[in-house]
Amino acid sequence: MRSFLNKKIGIDLGTCNSVVYTFPKGVVLQEPSVVAVTLADNRILAVGKEAKEMTGRTPDTIKIYRPLRDGVIADYRVTEAMLKHFIKKSPKALGFIKPELLIGVPAGITSTEKRAVIEAGMSAGAKGVYVAKEPILAAIGAGIPINSCSGHMIIDIGGGTSEVAVISLGGVVTSCSLRVAGDKFDQAISAFVKKKHNLAIGEQTAEDIKMKVGTAVPEKEEKEMEIRGRDLISGMPKNIKIKSNEICEALSDRLAEMVQTVKAVLRETPPELSADIMDKGMIISGGGALLRNIDELIARSTGVPCFIAEDPLLCVAKGTGVVLENLEAYKKSIMAKR
Repeated sequence: MRSFLNKKIGIDLGTCNSVVYTFPKGVVLQEPSVVAVTLADNRILAVGKEAKEMTGRTPDTIKIYRPLRDGVIADYRVTEAMLKHFIKKSPKALGFIKPELLIGVPAGITSTEKRAVIEAGMSAGAKGVYVAKEPILAAIGAGIPINSCSGHMIIDIGGGTSEVAVISLGGVVTSCSLRVAGDKFDQAISAFVKKKHNLAIGEQTAEDIKMKVGTAVPEKEEKEMEIRGRDLISGMPKNIKIKSNEICEALSDRLAEMVQTVKAVLRETPPELSADIMDKGMIISGGGALLRNIDELIARSTGVPCFIAEDPLLCVAKGTGVVLENLEAYKKSIMAKR
């Protein structure tokens, strides 16, 4: 009966997408971290998928917010509204019971940013809020035995941040948080299309290009996609075809920064753990893992084997699920609470 009365929700609060996990149901919600607000009466109009569909198409009376920037809260009130929406949409054990929340945060988060996450969760109606570092949650969700005494390396590429961490004995030994991830990839694609083809495209189109024809290394058999945008010279709508190797070129600088970060973390790793990582390889999780050939690029650049986690998008959320199941065991080691 006690577990029935304890409602526990894990949230991977991402810059691009948020995933909600409830115990014991599993992943119950996967929605974009987007909120639409009416400017006249400051009312929340839509949250998640519905709000994302409005992006780039709204009149001047409606504003689209992405309340998280680079993995941390940029707009407190809108984040709180979004968390309320997630709590409301997750299946209830008993309606009047306040849930305990576990929220994943970037490893490089400051104490002020951490406090903002905890306060937003409390204001959204939680009984207690725990925060845990995303690389550890991603590692747990990817099935890595984090409490063993051997070293494991996780690269979690989200929308706002990329987290590279070496984990051993349940803690982060060395890590680096890089604010280059999915969003910056989209911006790089937009800038490239603008410069090379004189075509202005929206962020939705840039994301589509990345997902459909994006690649991290040049391919012999290129994929092709037709895109629409506004011609910058005539101002008229225009269609063009874009190939995957062009996208590889567009992303090369951003990907080089990511590779440098991975190398920096490897350089700081104690020799015993380096040997373990060489032996087992690195694991990539997060939405960025879906970029074609990214594992090949990192493996080729570092000389260390590289693998993509199963269900990379859901790793952090699944990690919150494992922690929620064994809350007492993890409370001391990986979490801060209020």
